[in-house]
Amino acid sequence: MNFFELFVKLVLVISVIPSYEVFATSNSKLMHMEVDLSNQQSLQRGAKVFVNYCQSCHSANYMRYNRIGEDLDIAEDILKENLIFSEDKVGDVMSISMKKKDSANFFGVTPPDLSVIARSRGPDWLYTYLHTFYIDESRPFGVNNLTYKDTAMPHVLWELQGFQQLVNTGKRGAVYYKPTYKNSLELITPGLQSEKEYDATLRDLVNYLVYMGEPIKLKRKKIGFWVIFYLSILFVITYMLKRDYWRDIH
Repeated sequence: MNFFELFVKLVLVISVIPSYEVFATSNSKLMHMEVDLSNQQSLQRGAKVFVNYCQSCHSANYMRYNRIGEDLDIAEDILKENLIFSEDKVGDVMSISMKKKDSANFFGVTPPDLSVIARSRGPDWLYTYLHTFYIDESRPFGVNNLTYKDTAMPHVLWELQGFQQLVNTGKRGAVYYKPTYKNSLELITPGLQSEKEYDATLRDLVNYLVYMGEPIKLKRKKIGFWVIFYLSILFVITYMLKRDYWRDIH
């Protein structure tokens, strides 16, 4: 195998890696959403939803407030006013005041840190999970979830979405599960947002969670493009030097 063939195979392997990642984390039963980390306004809205609805119980100990401000172009005074509701400083990590022992008593389990939850679960799983809470009086908080059965988490976004119930066929009380999670539920108590508005809110939130799992991702892709471009130019020069060097020998 010559140098040229090796280089071509290397480029092909690199180009396949992103699609393999998507395949490995995909699930045909999950609802799909397109992640757009270049949409800065979406990330800003998602950060606001996160600190207002998620950070009461879930920490993000691998993310600092000033990093959010820098990456999402949020001024420090706006950051303090809209994203920091405790005595934390701008340079502090996004921790919570609730102790693990207390949270275990409240919920039966300690709520996980969400810094890298999008890398662990995947955006489609998070998007589907937040869409599929439904009323279940047998559960401690009165709700259950189609994506994560018997979840210990209450439906913290209930005021935005409202309450859903499972679709029932009426035959021996069996639940009729349609091909997608979303069609297995019906809204019985409207929330503050319409279905379209709530969906947009979830997309912003999941978008932000994906960003938080790897803040450097956009910059890394830009750097990667220039690295591949540089290596391509270097390959052409190297190949031409090789031909010129071996010309007299052959």
